[in-house]
Amino acid sequence: MMKYYKIMFFMSMIMGTLITVSSYSWLSMWLGLEINLMSIIPLLTNYKNQFASESALKYFITQALASTIFLFSVLLLMKKTEQISFKVNNAIMTIMYSSIFLKMGAAPFHMWFPEVLEGLSWLNCLIMLTWQKIAPMIVIMNNFMFNMFFMTIIVISLIFSSILGMNQISMRKIMAYSSINHIAWMLSSMFHSKIIWMIYFIIYSLITTSIIIILKKFKILFISQISFSKNNKLSNLILSANIFSLAGLPPFLGFFPKWLTINYLIMEKNYFLSLSLVMFTLISIYFYLRLTFSMITLSKTETTIKINSTTSFIIILFNTLLMFGLIFSTLILNNL
Repeated sequence: MMKYYKIMFFMSMIMGTLITVSSYSWLSMWLGLEINLMSIIPLLTNYKNQFASESALKYFITQALASTIFLFSVLLLMKKTEQISFKVNNAIMTIMYSSIFLKMGAAPFHMWFPEVLEGLSWLNCLIMLTWQKIAPMIVIMNNFMFNMFFMTIIVISLIFSSILGMNQISMRKIMAYSSINHIAWMLSSMFHSKIIWMIYFIIYSLITTSIIIILKKFKILFISQISFSKNNKLSNLILSANIFSLAGLPPFLGFFPKWLTINYLIMEKNYFLSLSLVMFTLISIYFYLRLTFSMITLSKTETTIKINSTTSFIIILFNTLLMFGLIFSTLILNNL
């Protein structure tokens, strides 16, 4: 049965994000973030599942705390500039950036993020991993100042996501730590151009959507379930290719935004950040590869009974475009 109130809250959630993206003042940004928060809570709750309600409560408390800190910082910044010294102004901006990082789940403010995702359905996880990142990212982008604080957040996000992701058996937590790793890459991509961030976010959202569609279809929640169909080798291949693409391995599409980010960071002579991104991403590739071992490397017995578990044409077409997207992206980039 269709729940029409969820459609209303979904449209309100989109409106809140659009208000934040299109606003020119701090208070309107805060207003859009609050509309977005109050709209997504009914979407996350599920009266038949206590874990979803618990995750919604955790999310509300965390986001309310971040919104309070953000509003407090904005009110301090709205005072006359003569009353605030330069050092105090930088301290206030740092507090405000910390509240935005808390909203998006960047390390070291990430502790709530995997726990919230663990109790949600896959569709709600998709919203949290993609759409809910847009408004905080735009706020950061419009007020981006590349300093030591941003560098520290990026490096800490890389370290935490790489190390903590290796110890997980839940697919939702693995996707959460993967998102934290990609947040570090997105923040690094803002260093040179907004266009690179946009390309990175769009490609990351497409790959994440493709993975979650397959995980939802076969009801996969843990690594032990990931060898979901011994007869459906096409779905195994598609999921493996998407995981490789999410890891940023060539020749898949996920390599393209990382290639652009590293290229422009080196052009700006930011060698330390480039080296950190590459080294810690190599560590994170370990838990990406671990997901594919049971599908493409380990031998397994197969049943002789035919099971009708076909992969839909839309999934095949969508993933084919993602697999060969690197070729088209490279051709387009060369012609620009």
